[in-house]
Parts: sequence; C-alpha cells; structure tokens
Amino acid sequence: MMLTPVEDGPAIVVCSTCRFSKDARENQEGRRGGALLADALVAARDADPRYAGVAIQQMPCLFACTEHCAVHLRAPNKVGYVLGRFAPDADAAVAILDYAAHYVASDHGRVPFAQWPQGVKGHFIVRVPPAGQVVEG
Repeated sequence: MMLTPVEDGPAIVVCSTCRFSKDARENQEGRRGGALLADALVAARDADPRYAGVAIQQMPCLFACTEHCAVHLRAPNKVGYVLGRFAPDADAAVAILDYAAHYVASDHGRVPFAQWPQGVKGHFIVRVPPAGQVVEG
C-alpha cells in the first residue's frame, strides 16, 4: 500500500473501483460505478459555485464492497462519513454535494437532519471520528 498526499481540506473521496450496482460490477461499456460517480461528482461540482470548496479525490477500494458506489466525506477536525449504495449518476452527485456543502458549513461535521437532501437519506454506512478525537453522545 502506498499513500499519496492530497489537499487537506474538505473532500469527497470516491471509491474509484466500486461496483456499478448491487448486482453488476460494470455498466454496459465496462466502466465501474465508482469511476462513473467520480465523473458525475466532478461535473456537478464544476457546474455550481456552491461546491467549489469541496475537493473530489479518488482512491481504489474503500473496503465498503457490499455497499456499491461508496464515498468518504471528510474535513479536518470534523467527523467523517462513509456513504454508499448510490446510483452513479448526476442526481446522486448533486445530493452528495448538497450534503457536503452543509457539512463544510457545520462546526464539527454534524448536519441537522432537516438539512439532509433526500438523496443521501438511507445511504450512510459509518461515521469516522477525526484523528485524536471521539464523538460525545
């Protein structure tokens, strides 16, 4: 395993090798869902200035293999989240980025449920405490 330095700001880390769906590894053109979702996230981010502060980073395998199209939302000193089970399309990308915009504006990574876009509800897999910290309550 080799670690590659990336910008240490708010980021969505996309599993570039994730399955296309629960039942299929690739789409009809032979592309993985993670690669398609990464493309959709970059396109959505670049199309809307509200998302400019969120980096889209790719990494092969987040080890969330039972939860196709997984992403890790993270930022320094904030709780991170792993989400999955997305369709690798523009609607999912916008929902993830809408949540990310609220996440970036939050104090510690907690976004009130009322602000969650419909497209991320039911997609959370795990929350990850920032290095050197745990969450109270």
